[in-house]
Amino acid sequence: MHTSLHCLLNPRSVAVIGASDRERSVGGQVARNLLESRYAGPVWLVNAHRAAVAGRPCFQSVAQLPDAPDLAILCTPAPTIPGLVRELGARGGRAVVLITAGLEAPGEDGRSLLAQTLAEARKSGLRILGPNCVGLLSPAIALNASFARGLAPPGQLAFIAQSGALTTALLDWACAQDIGFTHFISLGNASDIGFPELLAYLADEAATTAILLYVEAITDAAAFLAAATRAARAKPVIVVKSGRAPEGARAAASHTGALAGADEVYDAAFRRAGLLRVNTTRELFEVAETLARCPGIQGPRLAIVSNGGGPAILATDALIAGGGQLAGLAPPTLAALDAALPPLWSHANPIDIVGDAPPERYALALREALADPGNDAVLLIHAPTAIVPAELIAQACIPVMRASRRPVLSCWMGGGAVSAAIRLCSAAGLAVYDTPEEAVEGFLQASRREQLRQSLPALDAVPVPAPAGLGQALAALLAPVRQARREWLTEPQAKAVLAACGIPVVGTQTARDVAQAVALAESIGGRVVLKILSPDLTHKSDVGGVALGLAGAEAVAAAARAMLAAVARNAPTARIEGFAVQPMIERATSQELLVGIATDATFGRFVVFGAGGKAVEVLADRGIDLLPLDRAQARALIRRPRIARLLQGYRDTPAVDLAALEEVVLRLSLLASLVPDLVELDINPLLASAQGVIALDARMRLRR
Repeated sequence: MHTSLHCLLNPRSVAVIGASDRERSVGGQVARNLLESRYAGPVWLVNAHRAAVAGRPCFQSVAQLPDAPDLAILCTPAPTIPGLVRELGARGGRAVVLITAGLEAPGEDGRSLLAQTLAEARKSGLRILGPNCVGLLSPAIALNASFARGLAPPGQLAFIAQSGALTTALLDWACAQDIGFTHFISLGNASDIGFPELLAYLADEAATTAILLYVEAITDAAAFLAAATRAARAKPVIVVKSGRAPEGARAAASHTGALAGADEVYDAAFRRAGLLRVNTTRELFEVAETLARCPGIQGPRLAIVSNGGGPAILATDALIAGGGQLAGLAPPTLAALDAALPPLWSHANPIDIVGDAPPERYALALREALADPGNDAVLLIHAPTAIVPAELIAQACIPVMRASRRPVLSCWMGGGAVSAAIRLCSAAGLAVYDTPEEAVEGFLQASRREQLRQSLPALDAVPVPAPAGLGQALAALLAPVRQARREWLTEPQAKAVLAACGIPVVGTQTARDVAQAVALAESIGGRVVLKILSPDLTHKSDVGGVALGLAGAEAVAAAARAMLAAVARNAPTARIEGFAVQPMIERATSQELLVGIATDATFGRFVVFGAGGKAVEVLADRGIDLLPLDRAQARALIRRPRIARLLQGYRDTPAVDLAALEEVVLRLSLLASLVPDLVELDINPLLASAQGVIALDARMRLRR
């Protein structure tokens, strides 16, 4: 596979099939791009109706080519594509960029043209990029196998996109900013070569030190996660994904399914693989700048050198809001700065060197900040003044920045007054930003990527093993549900499954009628909870099917009769099987939590942990992770939602039993592994306190 992809991205020869002299034709633009570039290999032009194109001799067919091309770019009408792929495979071609669109149309044998094309490619092992793509660029070999204008400088970043427009936009930005790339790749419909194959290749390519992705949708989740995980352990992989809106979320019957939109599951998948997600293309451009020109950021501590308090405060605000840290200054650094700077300097980080600072003061302050061991990077900010031209300051600071082994970023605020300084810094290969906030965001993204890399679980991490006999016990408990071809378990059935897995549940007994419910309540003693028992009601409280804190026979009987009336009124078609009766669990200083499992159409099953209770959808405070989980992943999931801070204890409220919470998450992961047809599960509320945890309510659904 890597050999074919090497021929795609680093071909020794290229053929353009459908080359043309026509203005604004795709074949004409591709041919011009290749002929006008410095690509050193042979470029063969093919057009069945022309003897020459762009003043170059033209071949009438693939058979006439002097040799099999490593890479062929197909720009001909859709009906010609299957035959051309067959001819290229027979000649020994290795890779195709299929720019042509419209291959969904049926061919002569009834199959789509795309299906025919892929079948022909598989016969010979030919690999296909596209169809319906912009093409690809490999600047290191001056290859522009696309209809995009321009060729980015050679560098160390690779970019893969499912959008041709994003490919050309980032290319234009890279050319303007002089940011270098190894490859620009437009996937198009990704019928053959997609993210998994390219990530696997780029993970091993030494010339590529970081990978940028634009994702609209993942189709082969398992292959993507495997390749992305491997790539992210080798180098930074940054992703921006479109489609964050909640309208894309799937409707579900359980709280768990309703809470988790598809975009949050993508978040969990990217995090599991070790990919750093950014939210906008602007952030993608910023992190590209930082990775290309300011590599090696290892932590969140930033030192700031500025000639004004306002810009320094803006940078500090952005740093703290983004989770970074303002680096402290060591005593020797403070002493050196005290000796060299005016008395009015800030005497702390940010290092405000005062607005009248000459170039020498900038260079000295920058040198001392870079020598201080307490920071992970230094940001230089300059706001223009009429005292010293920014160009002179840049000339003084550039040697200091280039000589530094510590990462350094620069922000030149303004327009024409700082344009010469920006040109000098860019030409020196330094990271340059227009505003303090953009510079800080670039720093924070690089810092987050390093923190993410350090927190990745080992590739050989093993989920909790199943106790002997648990699988058979669960099969026996679920057999009646499967035999009845039901989806939803009753609450007692769901709790029996949880108890078998070792999850503490409140004891629940069932009653056929009001009289039996009263008798059970009296046998339990104390205050009780009464719930309607129906296979048709998953949210019992929504229809008046739950009553809490009932004490005495009269209260239970009255609540039961009222419950039957409410359910008849609110859900008249629901089948009523009786009542569930359980003791009222009352623990002071306890927290109501939600733990559950749901299923995503792309990535499969995932676990949700967060705030529970009746207002669970309103609070929407949860963390999500893919299944299965090991112990470290379970612990990280529990720390993710905002409620995690309350679980640590506050004021006179002790911390909950976090080890017991961790165990519940692990046992749900185990349950999912043993019950492959489990698609949704809610434990809500899971009552958590210093005394432990207990599931008060549960619902569970199997795939029909």
